[in-house]
Amino acid sequence: MKRSEVNQIIRNAQEFLASKQFLLPEWAGWSLDDWKARRADVTYIIDRMLGWDITDFNSGNFHQRGLFLFTLRNGKYGCDKKPYAEKIMIVEENQETPLHFHWSKMEDIINRGGGNLVVELYNATPDEQLDTTPVHYRIDGIGKVAQPGERIIVRPGQSICMEQYVYHRFYGEEGKGTVMVGEVSQCNDDTSDNRFYEPVGRFPDIDEDEEPLRLLVADYAKFL
Repeated sequence: MKRSEVNQIIRNAQEFLASKQFLLPEWAGWSLDDWKARRADVTYIIDRMLGWDITDFNSGNFHQRGLFLFTLRNGKYGCDKKPYAEKIMIVEENQETPLHFHWSKMEDIINRGGGNLVVELYNATPDEQLDTTPVHYRIDGIGKVAQPGERIIVRPGQSICMEQYVYHRFYGEEGKGTVMVGEVSQCNDDTSDNRFYEPVGRFPDIDEDEEPLRLLVADYAKFL
């Protein structure tokens, strides 16, 4: 991805979140110079990968296969007492987050407003392939059963709970608008707890064609 594209995605995200009256932490608006000036105070943020996170899964087409995320809070196994994490995400119509599961993390994916979120689920086999068995899941605490790959519509205000070893892909339903999606989960580690069914890249390779508007979580090691 080009940095100019990343910057524009961030501008669009700021506008969308503001329209939904979803406010980010004060440091979400910091420039690179602000981060450098406060480097001694932000170790916790950096170590737990809080902040802006944009990926195209190395697809080369963010709007077709990509995801905007902002990690608001996160614990770190073995380092602190916080056992949970929270993210806000933006999912466009037909913008796919590809099939994946988590070995360690159980999560609730919440439609916070906007359009409908489409979720497809598969159980994983012992060798981490797609199983053909029905998938048991919950919508707002109510147990349901889906056939493998069945389209599950998560409407505004609803949430779906995904357990470990359950493959899931999601995207915004066509014609319904962009979706503001929340995630509440156990501690999140995007460096080691994503098992993608297809080989994809979790963090983008960025062509630095302009200065970063905001630092991504993948930028911390590079710039700080």
